[in-house]
Amino acid sequence: MAYASITDLTVYLGIDESTADDGLLTQLLARAQAAIDTYTRRTFEATADATRWHTLDNVWGRQLQLDGDCCAITSITNGDGATVDAGEYHTMPRNRTPYYAVELWPDSAVAWDADSSGQIAVTGRWAYSTKAPADVVHACVRLAAWMYRQKDNTGNDAPIIAGDVTILPTRIPSDVQLMLAPYRRALT
Repeated sequence: MAYASITDLTVYLGIDESTADDGLLTQLLARAQAAIDTYTRRTFEATADATRWHTLDNVWGRQLQLDGDCCAITSITNGDGATVDAGEYHTMPRNRTPYYAVELWPDSAVAWDADSSGQIAVTGRWAYSTKAPADVVHACVRLAAWMYRQKDNTGNDAPIIAGDVTILPTRIPSDVQLMLAPYRRALT
């Protein structure tokens, strides 16, 4: 699913929604979304469940470290094939997404286990949230609009020096970077 719609973009650009550029605008929204995901090292929305497999290398005591952002857990199948009931664990953090781990309650009789393949299946929505935050949606629209306006650029990628003034080529808008900075995942 796209973070922003073509309507969001055409309204922002102040152009007719039935423009001949609809195909281009759709492509630019997808490219802007991909650039945002790459820059932040995360995906901001998920509309369907997926299963990811974790090994005992992801287990620290009673915690199962997830291999990415998870905003909803549908089911967990322990390595022995048994379903781990939702009452046996809590998410980390407890009251907000995205989750980075699942921890078994101290009084739970369940222990993380691995089958012959050594895998624990976690099924859920693997993203920051089920719907992209409003500032990420705006960053997507803003970046796609910037890309759209670049199509008419002269293509100058080198600095232009005119007298005492240096004109640098355009860069990705700094306001987009500022909007996305709080979401950027640190590499560990």
